[in-house]
Amino acid sequence: MRALCWVADDELAVRQVPDPELRNERDVILRVRRSATCGADLPLLAGRDPLLTTDDVLGTEFLGEVVELGPAVRRHRVGDRVVVAASVACGGCWYCRQGRQSCCDNGSTDPASAEPGRGRRSDAGCFGRPRAAGGFAGGHAEYVRVPYADIGAFRVPDEVGDDRALFAADAAPAGWLAAELGAVRPGDVVAIWGAGAVGQLTARAATLRGAAQVIIVDRHEERLRMAERHADAEPLDYRRSDIPTELRERSGGRGPDVCVVAVDTPPSPRSVADRFGVRSADRPDALREAVHTCRKDGVVVVLGGADGFVDAFPLGTVTDKRLTLRGARRPDLREVPMLLDRMARDELRTEHLATHRLPLEHGPQGYALFRDRADGCVRAVFTP
Repeated sequence: MRALCWVADDELAVRQVPDPELRNERDVILRVRRSATCGADLPLLAGRDPLLTTDDVLGTEFLGEVVELGPAVRRHRVGDRVVVAASVACGGCWYCRQGRQSCCDNGSTDPASAEPGRGRRSDAGCFGRPRAAGGFAGGHAEYVRVPYADIGAFRVPDEVGDDRALFAADAAPAGWLAAELGAVRPGDVVAIWGAGAVGQLTARAATLRGAAQVIIVDRHEERLRMAERHADAEPLDYRRSDIPTELRERSGGRGPDVCVVAVDTPPSPRSVADRFGVRSADRPDALREAVHTCRKDGVVVVLGGADGFVDAFPLGTVTDKRLTLRGARRPDLREVPMLLDRMARDELRTEHLATHRLPLEHGPQGYALFRDRADGCVRAVFTP
């Protein structure tokens, strides 16, 4: 079959790879109908994962039709149209029973790939990641094997189109998780750094949970306009505004109740450590700004797969202001059915995020658009 593969740093290609096969009784094989680019793919594209190998198939978010299933699959039938969650979880371990499938002990293909030097063990498996890093072949392909299909694949309501349902795989659950981790309540002021797909869907989730005011920070005008139009968010361009001052003015002088970092956006000025020439591999300027801006006793949420060590982090501010700091790399699975229901009721619209629709053969060009944010690209969606 054809699949979009990593070849080398900043080089992708559509190649012929072996067709997937059932390996376990809980597997299904999907014929892919749609797949989308994802921000977590960009470090892979750049070759920053040492476990990547040539011909690893990318693709975290995808939707397809069941064409073959294992004998233990109960929730699905051949012909079902399903969206597949990014996290691969077993459904039976302690974390899965608590509804924290992104922490599953058994979903990873290689639990030994934990990085003790960074103080963490492997989380759940994930599609479109190197097998040596606990992942599975991704959905930028004609077909894909889905392990634990009764746990991670969800039937799409007939009234929900492919381009809308596709974002229930990861982006929409990530946005809802951010609002949940932030404990967004009616009347809250929520500030979000990053107006990409996850930032916009975080804004929409906050609105659905009753936030009185949602402010989204970015520098790309087309994304800010999109967030204002589709997520009821107030746009704020950090190139033209002093973000901390503006956010305090819009929140009664206190600062936002909840701050969500959905992208590493470099504001100005940088940290005190930066001014004195301290250099670090990771410079999470948006996170520092969120910590300094959030109201006392507020919540700061960090989304995404940032790796490495962070120097010059304002820990004193966290303790002085009694902030709650929460983070997540990937969402759990429990909210996907609820989000699909909201999509069916037209409460949650996501198809506008698919700004570029391309055949799979144009996958390398689609990723270049997505990486460079060229031509107003928010997400590129591929059809095999």
